[in-house]
Amino acid sequence: MFWLLLLLLAWAFAGTACTRLCVTAVRAADSDPGPESADGGPDLTLYEAAFLSGGPERVADVTLVSMARQRRLLLAHTGWATVVDPCGRDEIERSVIGAIGPQGQSRIAPVRARAAGTDEVRRLADRLVRAGLAVPEGAPAVGTAVRHVRAAALAVAVLGAVALLLPLQTGTSRLMVGLWFALPLVLSLSCLAIARFEVHPYSPWASAAGQRRLGTLLRRRRDGDEPSLLTAVALRGIRAIGEPGLRAAFAHRDAPPRE
Repeated sequence: MFWLLLLLLAWAFAGTACTRLCVTAVRAADSDPGPESADGGPDLTLYEAAFLSGGPERVADVTLVSMARQRRLLLAHTGWATVVDPCGRDEIERSVIGAIGPQGQSRIAPVRARAAGTDEVRRLADRLVRAGLAVPEGAPAVGTAVRHVRAAALAVAVLGAVALLLPLQTGTSRLMVGLWFALPLVLSLSCLAIARFEVHPYSPWASAAGQRRLGTLLRRRRDGDEPSLLTAVALRGIRAIGEPGLRAAFAHRDAPPRE
């Protein structure tokens, strides 16, 4: 009865993933100051909104686009960044200039990676964590737990299919085997449905309070505030760039370096 071993494995996957999701969601709820926090603090800066929406690399993207629009940085359509004005106006801009290097020119991809890992961006993250708006580094995120449950559901389905394909002992109904595997699958899918209803959207960067603060910013845009390109990039990433030249520059960020 090899299918019983597969069933135990399916329950182990489903039970572990669902338990992890529940524990993570409860911890996130315990650390949530409540809905009133969405309007209880100052407006998010552009860098803060970028970090909460997309993490450290989104901060680098916003900074690159901002400096390029001010003609202090040239982002070529070939995917190269060139410094025009070496004097950054804040610590994040200075970190990006430093990430480009002393020669004043570098490909965009390594600039984004180096700038995202600078002390200035880490200090920004620490401020957001202390304010309760960001998820601490290394802390379990609800989004990660949800992905584990999705993987468990897929694993249960695969194990169930394998069990049904195996030769069964006389008197064992394939329908009954399928029903046994349906139980952990229903458990996984139910957890996903509840998480979708209770804790969506899932963010690896923003806490529940941070997501509400971002939601307030989005509502203000919908209520008539003129959206700027930088705000759109902070919230949605480089896909929000409408200028062909800038889009081409970021589209080449993974191209191999020049000889």
